[in-house]
Amino acid sequence: MKTISMIFLTLFMAKSCDNATQNDLNNAVIQYAADTRGYHLKIIITNQTATISQGRSPENKAEQIKISDADWKVLVNGFAEIKLEELPNFKDPSQKRFYDGAAAANLKVRYQDKNYESKDFDHGYPPAEIEKLVTKIVSLAKTTE
Repeated sequence: MKTISMIFLTLFMAKSCDNATQNDLNNAVIQYAADTRGYHLKIIITNQTATISQGRSPENKAEQIKISDADWKVLVNGFAEIKLEELPNFKDPSQKRFYDGAAAANLKVRYQDKNYESKDFDHGYPPAEIEKLVTKIVSLAKTTE
């Protein structure tokens, strides 16, 4: 009986932690932006919805999409792995943006009334600590093209 109780308690705690992470992302606003002279991409994630704007022209209206449950799960897991306080300290793996080899990108997070922002990094080459999350966010924009 003790064994069954321990298994049940372990499963219950694991589910509670998963729900807590889900709630964390539900209560956050994530913004990814990539810019260069001829390129603009801005993606804002809020509560299983993505608002995507591509281009600066007035004809390029922002498009809002619902994020699928599968994609949302990947975003939740990626978000849970990030230590938000360390976001400004993550090192970029390349510097192609300095010679127009890539757009300059950054990630901003608004969570629990605090703002967290990464240093600029190359679009397509995010710091390893946020790579999983950024890759999934950018892939959402590709589904709207």
